[in-house]
Amino acid sequence: MPTHPNFPFPLYLVISERDCLDKPWLWVAEQAILGGVDIIQLREKESPYAEFLAKAHALKQLCDQHRVPLVINDQVAIALEIGAWGVHVGQSDMSPSAVRKIAGDKLNIGWSLEDDAQLQSAEFGYVDQLGVSPIFATATKTDTITEWGIAGLRDLRRQTDKPLIAIGQMNFQTAGRAWHAGANSVAVVSAICQAVDPQEASKQLKEQLQ
Repeated sequence: MPTHPNFPFPLYLVISERDCLDKPWLWVAEQAILGGVDIIQLREKESPYAEFLAKAHALKQLCDQHRVPLVINDQVAIALEIGAWGVHVGQSDMSPSAVRKIAGDKLNIGWSLEDDAQLQSAEFGYVDQLGVSPIFATATKTDTITEWGIAGLRDLRRQTDKPLIAIGQMNFQTAGRAWHAGANSVAVVSAICQAVDPQEASKQLKEQLQ
């Protein structure tokens, strides 16, 4: 799938300190960028607000250095404070319309799409890109409704022209399949964060998204 003109970021890293296990998470982020990651989301669901904010400032500095956009998961106030490129919200987070009311056009809004009915939601019009979640069920996210699968992703591609980000068990075996099924971006967690060599892992994943 070609990159979307409004979301030209094929390889999307979702990172948290916890996901990086014993490796320094900022080092992992930089190695991933050097390997070809196009955009990064900081997802710190379990961190206290002040800790999340400090991590966001540190990652924003790194991303700015490499000219890579930064997305903040859920925390709109943090995204605004650090001048992030965007925010990603799930179905149980702040609604896209509420984000737009607070942030105006300062943030690009990603929204997790968990079933077809949400395409008809009034919230849909406030969203810039869709996180199709999960393509395959994952142990790191248990509060999901639909496992889309490759066929579901392909069907969704026919129903909307918004940028689609494939999320959930994206790795060396699945990333290319999701890309060719219609994803404009593939969101990766453990395949990069837990790789022995995050730079090489990112390089190999990026090569699949051509």
